[in-house]
Amino acid sequence: MTGDEMATTKAAAPKAAAKKAPVKAAPAKAPAKKAVAKAAPAKALPAKAVPAKAAPAKAAKPAKTAEPKAAAAGPAEGAVAPAFSMPASGGRTVSSEGLKGKPYLLYFYPKADTPGCTKQACGVQEALPQLGKLGLTVIGVSPDPMKPIEKFAEKYKLTFPLASDEDQKVATAYGTWVEKSMYGKTYMGMERSSFLVGADGKIAKVWRKVKPEEHAVQVMEAAKALK
Repeated sequence: MTGDEMATTKAAAPKAAAKKAPVKAAPAKAPAKKAVAKAAPAKALPAKAVPAKAAPAKAAKPAKTAEPKAAAAGPAEGAVAPAFSMPASGGRTVSSEGLKGKPYLLYFYPKADTPGCTKQACGVQEALPQLGKLGLTVIGVSPDPMKPIEKFAEKYKLTFPLASDEDQKVATAYGTWVEKSMYGKTYMGMERSSFLVGADGKIAKVWRKVKPEEHAVQVMEAAKALK
């Protein structure tokens, strides 16, 4: 072998070695991809806990069931009528003691000389002759003081007694002084309700949230059934 051939052989050897070296390093890239692939599933695990947040929201609804407890109280049919004594129109005084042994109607209305209350009172006045034949005494009750009550009675010629329950004691006993609402505000006021009391002093019929135009007819029918 000549000197030039030996030099060529030596120079070629390093080039061959250089070509083989990268082949050994190539496999190192594959494990890196596997590491990334294994880490990916870990991100999906927390997603399973999300539905648990929605469950507590439904538990708050039952709290609304407490509202019906505020419904009108007062004596029921068959119960003894609460006692009362009140000043009334025409300089009179009406009391349960003075009506002992007689049937009577105690009807509660919100305010004197207002449209609904006027319609109701005039309806009772028209039916008064028939109610009188049945031996029934009718008493209207409102939280007004006596002065506006007297004006109301005179204006519409209401001859039956209109009593003043200014301190709401009688209304409270009968469960007609209740919480009302208007335009988003709450306040205490009189519920339009009526109580028909028999000669035995017990409540024969109760009407809650009375419709003014129907009241007189309802009372007439119930009074006929009294013993």
